[in-house]
Amino acid sequence: MTSEITKQGLIIKAQSGFFTVETGEGLVICQLRGKLKQGRAHGDIAALGDHVTITLLEDGSGVVENVEERKQALVRLDPRPQGEYQQVLLANADQVIFVFACAHPNPKLRMLDRFLVIAEKQKIPIIIIANKIDLVENAEDIFGLYENIGYRVIYTSAKLEKGLDELRNVLKNKISALAGPSGVGKSSLLNALQPGLGLAVNEISKVMNKGRHTTVTRQMFPLEGGGYVADTPGWKSLALWDTEAAEMDAYFPELRDLVPHCQFSDCTHVHEPGCAVLAALQAEKIYPERYESYLRLRAGQE
Repeated sequence: MTSEITKQGLIIKAQSGFFTVETGEGLVICQLRGKLKQGRAHGDIAALGDHVTITLLEDGSGVVENVEERKQALVRLDPRPQGEYQQVLLANADQVIFVFACAHPNPKLRMLDRFLVIAEKQKIPIIIIANKIDLVENAEDIFGLYENIGYRVIYTSAKLEKGLDELRNVLKNKISALAGPSGVGKSSLLNALQPGLGLAVNEISKVMNKGRHTTVTRQMFPLEGGGYVADTPGWKSLALWDTEAAEMDAYFPELRDLVPHCQFSDCTHVHEPGCAVLAALQAEKIYPERYESYLRLRAGQE
């Protein structure tokens, strides 16, 4: 009788209860060990980006024995008849890359602000891509405010081959979640970085966007320089479901440093006397459009 071989690996693809695990020595298609599925699960037991221990079987497939604790996860709430269930879009992302176009389509900065709050709450490092800079005279006029409040912004154009080296360097050896509205040029950008990558990502994205009754494949794509990129559509339905209004200021970097200076510990930054945020707004030290985003998100509006 041969002894069982166990290996450590990373889940790079998940589809219908089957997980493709990269072990460093090749890919192994695995299913969960029965004991992991015992009891009622309130969320995905194993997901894209999880680090796992597997046992190799004689036929070359494997069994997931253990899923390591996640440092964080991008989670979408799936309301089911038997109660809320947390779908994990991507576990253990090293960073999230938000791609927005400077024009065609015009950037929806309120949407970007919402995405930023989600990533801030998960404590995931953030990079903003201002794409299609060839379509505007000065992209910094649109996205410069995010640099001023501390976010890294990379200005790119696949057409002009601008910003590609910088983007390639930030992706290297990292697990990166990619997100952004349709039409912003993600596929062209990825194809410019690595031929065929944008097409592959786009095919998975189309399937994921077709709805809950479609067999959903979640997949990370390897980068030639090391690392993985995972398209994560569905951010519109992500994440503010467990966020209280009173904590929203913590996810706006330019507001959270002001909060301790407010006169009242439960200040909403809407009307209270002695509010450091309102004073900064009056003094033009914070951007009014960002403050408006804070008010809308605090009120539960999109």
